[in-house]
Amino acid sequence: MQGTGLPLVTPFDETGDVDEAALRALVDRVTDAGVDFVVPCGSNSEAPLLTPVERRRVVEVVADRSEVPVLAGTGQPGYRETLADTEAAAAAGADAALVVTPYYFRHDQSALASYYRDLADESPIPIYLYSVPKYTETALDPRTVESLATHPNVGGIKDSSGNLERLQRTAALTEDADFAVLVGSGSIYAAGLDHGADGGVLALANVVPERASEVYERHADGDDDGARALNRALVELNRAVTARYGVPGLKAAMRSRSLPAGHVRRPFGPVDDATATELAELVEAAR
Repeated sequence: MQGTGLPLVTPFDETGDVDEAALRALVDRVTDAGVDFVVPCGSNSEAPLLTPVERRRVVEVVADRSEVPVLAGTGQPGYRETLADTEAAAAAGADAALVVTPYYFRHDQSALASYYRDLADESPIPIYLYSVPKYTETALDPRTVESLATHPNVGGIKDSSGNLERLQRTAALTEDADFAVLVGSGSIYAAGLDHGADGGVLALANVVPERASEVYERHADGDDDGARALNRALVELNRAVTARYGVPGLKAAMRSRSLPAGHVRRPFGPVDDATATELAELVEAAR
């Protein structure tokens, strides 16, 4: 899992059911645009709003359709549920599992390290750590990540903290391991690559996959200034589809490009017309 990936949105129809035809079409559109891997059932996939059966079916559909690697979100509050979802994702064809830090209850770093180590021991596919304190109020400490990076079945981390110091420490502490550090915030993608990240998983890439991929490609080609300049041009759009308007804004921005984003699932509701217009203008500027 290197390069540019995206937490693929889950299209719902007007009744709130998963729209599998739209999901297949979306996989085609984003992979044709150049992303390197896809992440079904991540935060921006509305995974916490899916039933266990739905999550497994979404992974199955995406894995069957995708021509790029699939990193499936499988993290749940409990160990048994996470292992069961991880085994199901493997059976559905996922290449690896993205496991968010257990949420609802708080756990210390020692408990988290033990949780991931045991999960990696039992998992049939590689485990990627997922630190997103915005939603879980728990950040994986770089030293905890370092202790897990040498495990043969731990493949990397998605760091969505937005904290460049933490990202840089994580990259430095794991640079000798076979371990991928992935940026989880589109606003600091180029900066993260400058600080040693191997790629990113970006909500932004649902909307402008070709532009998000170009940030990585410019950096890989040695055009660091060009990567940073392009990233700056995407910051306002990224902020709008994440911090300001969340998943409803993300899907509205995608629809402005006729991408098959579908509807949101309750308790989410659609953005209003003024917000949809604002988002469409930001998308056009970013393109």
